[in-house]
Amino acid sequence: MPDLQTIVEDIHQALLPRLGEGAVADYIPQLAKVDPKQLGIAVATTGGELHMAGDAATPFSIQSISKVFMLTLALGKVGEGIWKRVGREPSGSPFNSIVQLERENGIPRNPFINAGAIAVTDTVLAGHQPREAIGELLRFVRYLADDDTVSIDDAVARSETQTGFRNFALANFMRSFGNIDHPVEHVLGVYFHQCALSMTCAQLARAGLYLAARGANPLTGHTVVSAKRARRINALMLMCGHYDGSGEFAYRVGLPGKSGVGGGILCVAPGVASIAVWSPGLNKVGNSLLGSEALEMLAARTGWSVFDM
Repeated sequence: MPDLQTIVEDIHQALLPRLGEGAVADYIPQLAKVDPKQLGIAVATTGGELHMAGDAATPFSIQSISKVFMLTLALGKVGEGIWKRVGREPSGSPFNSIVQLERENGIPRNPFINAGAIAVTDTVLAGHQPREAIGELLRFVRYLADDDTVSIDDAVARSETQTGFRNFALANFMRSFGNIDHPVEHVLGVYFHQCALSMTCAQLARAGLYLAARGANPLTGHTVVSAKRARRINALMLMCGHYDGSGEFAYRVGLPGKSGVGGGILCVAPGVASIAVWSPGLNKVGNSLLGSEALEMLAARTGWSVFDM
C-alpha cells in the first residue's frame, strides 16, 4: 500500500495555489454563498484506515452524490424491477435536460441524471409519507458512515424547493407518461432533501466503503448489498456518474465516481478504498474542477485506475 497520508497531503499542497478556480452552482442560492477557496480530500481504505488533507472535516451539500445511496435503497426495495423505469446508459446530455425524456417516452437514460434520480426517489417513496422516506435515507447514510451526526441542511433544501422549476418540469413530464406514481410535490420534497444531505469528506468516504468492499461495510462488518450489486452500481458510476463529463472522467481518472454540484465527488477503488473530495468550484459540465484534478493525481500516484488493477 502506498503512503496515502503523504500522497493526499502532497496533492492538497500542489492544488493550494489554484483554490477558487471554477464557478460555484449559483443557480441554487444557498450554494452560491459557499466559499470556493476550499479543498478537502479523504481516503477510507477497506483495511480501516482514514487519510485526510485540507478541508476534509468541513460539511458540504453532497447534492447528486446522494443518488448513489437512494439507488441502493431502491434496488433493495424492488431489485432489478427498477430498470423498467430507468435506463442504464450514459446520457450525453446535461443532467437536467428534458429533451431525451420526450424522445424516450418518459424513461430517463440512467439513475444519475436528475430525471432518473427523481424516478428512483419515487420508487423509494412507495408506502411512505415524504417525511418517512427522508428519514429512511438519513438513517441509511448514517449507518453507512457509522456516524449519527450526518444531517440534512434545511436551508439548502428550502433553496432548492424555491428554485427547482426544471426538476418540477421533469417530474411532471414523467408523470404524464405514467413513470411517476406519487404527487410530484411529495416526490420532489424527498428529492430536494436528499440532495441537501450535509457530509464531510471523511463521512462520505466512509459511507462509500461498501462499494469498495464487495458490498460489505468493513467499519461495521455488516453486508449492505451483494457483491454483484456493488459491482453493478460501480459500473453505472463509471459510465454515468459525471453526466456528460463521464467519459472524460473515466479517461483521466479511471475509477467509478459520482459528482454533485455542491463540489463533492465520491470515488471508488474496488477492493482498496473509497475516496471523497470536495472543492466548490465547478467545471463547465458541473463537476468539481479541482476535485477532478485531485482524483486524477491520486489515481496516477497510487495506480488505482480500474484499467490498471
